[in-house]
Amino acid sequence: MVFSSLIFLFQFLPMVLLVYYISPKRLRNAVLLAASLVFYAWGEPLYILLMVFSTVFDYANGLLIERFRPRRRVAKTVLLISLAGNLGILGFYKYAGFVIDNLNGLFQLHLQAADLPLPIGLSFYTFQTMSYVIDVYRGKVQPQRNLIAFGTYVTMFPQLVAGPIVKYGDIARQLVSRNLTLKRFGKGAELFIRGLAKKMLLANNLGLLWTSVKTTPAEEMSMLGAWLGIAAFTLQIYFDFSGYSDMARGLAKMLGFNMKINFNYPYISRSVTEFWRRWHISLGSWFREYVYIPLGGNRTGIGKQLRNLLIVWFMTGLWHGASWNFIAWGLFFGGLVTLEKLFLLKWLKYVPRLGQHIYLLLAVAIGWVLFEFEQMDMAWIFVKSMFGGAANGWANFQALYDLSAYALILALSALCATPLPRLWLLRWTFRRRLVSVTVLPLLYLVALILSTAYLVAQTYNPFLYFRF
Repeated sequence: MVFSSLIFLFQFLPMVLLVYYISPKRLRNAVLLAASLVFYAWGEPLYILLMVFSTVFDYANGLLIERFRPRRRVAKTVLLISLAGNLGILGFYKYAGFVIDNLNGLFQLHLQAADLPLPIGLSFYTFQTMSYVIDVYRGKVQPQRNLIAFGTYVTMFPQLVAGPIVKYGDIARQLVSRNLTLKRFGKGAELFIRGLAKKMLLANNLGLLWTSVKTTPAEEMSMLGAWLGIAAFTLQIYFDFSGYSDMARGLAKMLGFNMKINFNYPYISRSVTEFWRRWHISLGSWFREYVYIPLGGNRTGIGKQLRNLLIVWFMTGLWHGASWNFIAWGLFFGGLVTLEKLFLLKWLKYVPRLGQHIYLLLAVAIGWVLFEFEQMDMAWIFVKSMFGGAANGWANFQALYDLSAYALILALSALCATPLPRLWLLRWTFRRRLVSVTVLPLLYLVALILSTAYLVAQTYNPFLYFRF
């Protein structure tokens, strides 16, 4: 089940909200846990057992670490068992086939990998439970003794299948007590509708252009067509994932929870370093806190600091998928961040702001090519097409047609990827109080109606980050 589906919007969600709000406070975690299990089982009926095992496994590990805290070695052994178990599950389902395929190619072996589909959301909820156990071991959080409350944290359906990654410490108090007010519900509904509109009205339409360009044979590709395609994907993946995150945060707020922002207008950045402080913030925070800092962070001299950066970026690429293109994508950005730390950020200070933005957008566009093309030779051909090496010249009829057909949605999406529309809306409603209580709700209603209409009519409706 996905948020952008009629069954979720008009059956599952209203029923869950009704039961949740009429239930006594002491039962709301149980209601939310049950609803989340149904939500996950709707699309993954078998793998729900894996998620339940992961939940119970790390619930028990947290309690064992607390019990044996005075015996440091025993507590550390429990931590290592937890990490090995979680990484083992992740490795088996996500990376075993990749490793076996590469071993077969390298040593001419004939090993067979189990052909198992990747459980939806595995990378997200595994990182959540791992962070919980690590934080209990560090003494940053107290272990959760109520299994239902812990299960609610792990399986909460708003962020279960595609994040954001929520650390237990950020939500521990809310699992015990949270305020349900009409104002908070309204803010959550607004945030959810904004995310739904991002997904249905912008991301899906941009995705149609990218799908058309991506499947164009190399001999028919033009330079203009390549740039239109990667511009569409650059905006599509942003509105797809940030739209999902907005919907997740909105749903959580409607249920009384506050989740941290996951995207902060990354395309207005002026360096790759800044971009990754604004993009998928919860993932970057996770790797910084649980990998980069334990490796020594930036406290171990420039050589080890750069080593730590490259390890983190290798793992970031690998987290996104078991394929060499994701590793190349991670190392590409890791290399740029390393260069910026060494000297490039100092040089960029002397470049006009427009030049800094152009540098960032070019780097991101090339990165997204690596991200999307599993075959590295196809990625290289596409990048060459972007920079004058297209087999079909600068432009052709198809590219000019795409430009005329998609110019408006590309321009509107580029504008919406900046804070300007939000700032204009805030200024407009602040000065005209009557507008904020009449016109603004009407705008959200129109956005909901249009999104629903597109939902009924469209067959193209993927969530890109579900595959991770």
